[in-house]
Amino acid sequence: MNITIKNARIVLRDEIVHGSIRVADGMIESVNQGSCNVTNAIDLDGDYLLPGFVELHTDNLEQELEPRPGVFWPDPLASVLAHDATMASSGITTVLDAVSLGEFHDGPNRSRMMDMSIQALRKARATGILKADHKLHLRCEYSDPRVLEMLSPHIDDAVLLLISLMDHTPGQRQFTDTDKYRAYYKKGWSDEEFAQLSERMIATQCACAADNRRRIVELCHERDIPIASHDDTTPEHIEQAVQERISISEFPTTKEAASLARRANIRIVMGGPNVVRGGSHSGNVAAQDLAEAGLLDILSSDYAPGSLVSAAFTLHKKLAVPLPEAIAMISLNPAHTVGLNDRGQIREGLRADMVRVREIEGIPAVLRTWSVGTANPVEITRKNAA
Repeated sequence: MNITIKNARIVLRDEIVHGSIRVADGMIESVNQGSCNVTNAIDLDGDYLLPGFVELHTDNLEQELEPRPGVFWPDPLASVLAHDATMASSGITTVLDAVSLGEFHDGPNRSRMMDMSIQALRKARATGILKADHKLHLRCEYSDPRVLEMLSPHIDDAVLLLISLMDHTPGQRQFTDTDKYRAYYKKGWSDEEFAQLSERMIATQCACAADNRRRIVELCHERDIPIASHDDTTPEHIEQAVQERISISEFPTTKEAASLARRANIRIVMGGPNVVRGGSHSGNVAAQDLAEAGLLDILSSDYAPGSLVSAAFTLHKKLAVPLPEAIAMISLNPAHTVGLNDRGQIREGLRADMVRVREIEGIPAVLRTWSVGTANPVEITRKNAA
């Protein structure tokens, strides 16, 4: 499909230009400054035209599959399609669906969720009707004795672009303070129940975590799959990441960890909700503080898909981050970090993944997305304008 888009504020890699673009066969054919006289061109009325957003970590699919604790939607394919629509309405044209492998305190639900997610995503891709390009991010809970068994069937999946290493054992990572763990998960454990749970989880972690982590890292390097280290908190966490040639620090919980990650040329990912809310909901380091210190490379929507565009504009308006730089945190930087070099910016020869954004009373609202040149009009709602 060939289209021309005119009268747009086009956010390029290093500047914003007023002009038009030409799309041919799903690719950006040309970017032109100034007026455009093509009669059938799509007129953006001066709205922003941004590169399509690239999402590395979203829990949204799991929320669609299990909309309430213990309540699983009867048709997983319907859940994937609803999730896909949310991605498109949020400006996300490429999404790495985060699927958890391994349990910690939730019993069998996470394993059930893993199977449902991966099977439903495969079925949805086969339909050819998805609006966004769906890839896979496997979140490996390496303190689970069965995590390697769970990973094995999926490690060579062509859409697997990222693996993250997690350890949610009480006393580990951001939960060095076990009282914080107990408060965060709000499970209503009695003192005795929590003591027994912690003892059991710590014993399991001691027995298998180190070997599991080592083997997962080996499997990734054998296949050139990027690795993210989740919830880095201490200098030791970053030292280990450097030794393991890990390229991403996902949601570091302290400024110290983020600073050391920067020195090691490890990409730093923080949550869009953290930026928009002005702080972490779990008491960790504020993403805005990291941005002010130059310690932020990539934004992830985490649990709120609409937060990506809001977070980028918040960094621009509140911290004076140049808009092209802020937009790169939700497009170019995540794309290149996982090897997707055919997208992430508006440039000749790249995929025509684009987003029309209008500011409404100071709020950036996604009006339309284009995925490989195909338009996905969206309704302006509180959810995708927030």
